[in-house]
Amino acid sequence: MEKTTQYGYLVLADISGYTSYLAGVELDHAHEILTDLLDTIVREFRSLLNVVKLEGDAVFAYAPESGVPRGETLLELIECTYIAFHDRISSSHRHTTCVCRACQAMPALDLKFFVHHGDYIVQNVSGIRDLVGSDVNLAHRLMKNHVTEATGWKAYVLFTERGLDHLNVRPEGMHEQIETYEHLGDTKICSFDLRPRYKELVEARRMVVTPEDAFFTLTHDYPAPVTVVWDWLNDPRKRAQYTAQKGLEFRPIYLPGGRRGVGARTHCMHGKDAAMQETVLDWKPFDYFTVEQNSGGMFGVVTSTYQLEPIDDGNRTRLTVHMKGRLGPGFLHRPLITLIYKKGFMPMLMQKMARCIEG
Repeated sequence: MEKTTQYGYLVLADISGYTSYLAGVELDHAHEILTDLLDTIVREFRSLLNVVKLEGDAVFAYAPESGVPRGETLLELIECTYIAFHDRISSSHRHTTCVCRACQAMPALDLKFFVHHGDYIVQNVSGIRDLVGSDVNLAHRLMKNHVTEATGWKAYVLFTERGLDHLNVRPEGMHEQIETYEHLGDTKICSFDLRPRYKELVEARRMVVTPEDAFFTLTHDYPAPVTVVWDWLNDPRKRAQYTAQKGLEFRPIYLPGGRRGVGARTHCMHGKDAAMQETVLDWKPFDYFTVEQNSGGMFGVVTSTYQLEPIDDGNRTRLTVHMKGRLGPGFLHRPLITLIYKKGFMPMLMQKMARCIEG
């Protein structure tokens, strides 16, 4: 048994409405649907979290604090998991030819998340791993709450105040209340509705530089999972480690809802007098993002799509960057941007980032 106390995030994803759904449908098809949906959740979680076990219609996972240096990444993972869950339901329901109650009632299912930060011990008995500790108990007790009664929400993310403080990000539209649990006392919880966020993300206009439109494409493989590479591309502190030597200094100037995403703007100084503003045009965490970098003058306007692909069973990541832009007279756009970016500093930045990741 490992007796070392660890600190980190405790996360549960719970399929809403499954008990009532199960009571009125055929068990064999309902079981297949549950297995498929749980597999979807586990697959998304494993890109960042350690999955401990399945608990009926819920998934319990954790991450040591050192594994989530940027709290925003955990929130992005939750949103990605919710999108994947709903996409799976929509796809399965749309393509099924089965008329049984279980298959037809799939859209009634939804998903809730519970996030706490605390200490725990990883217990291993006869090859069976589990987490123990008072904070582990609290994380599970959170599943019994009064959020739906107070708000009407069927799908939401619920944080303890401690968990939210450690994330160091506060989404807009948070609902706060106090829950009381026997032996654990009063716990302040903060939650937000996932359904509007899902609609916002799905309906967001897709803006990408395609391989056909790109002036050129750069590719580099990194010795880390997608979530790690995503952070190195978007966390200003990590970014500084491989851009500072090239005279680039990125500073966020606008973060919608306090987070990097569509509409976020970053100011960058390169050299004594030159400046560039970077704006996020499209944002799908752990998959791709598109930014416009407007420097005016010498460097013009460049639009880039960064596509991330897991390789080697998810242990490594292939980053592909498609770039195009405007610089100088129209007939010089392609050769000038290719010279400055493809033949210039972009490959050096990508290689420098790889060395930083390798440590």
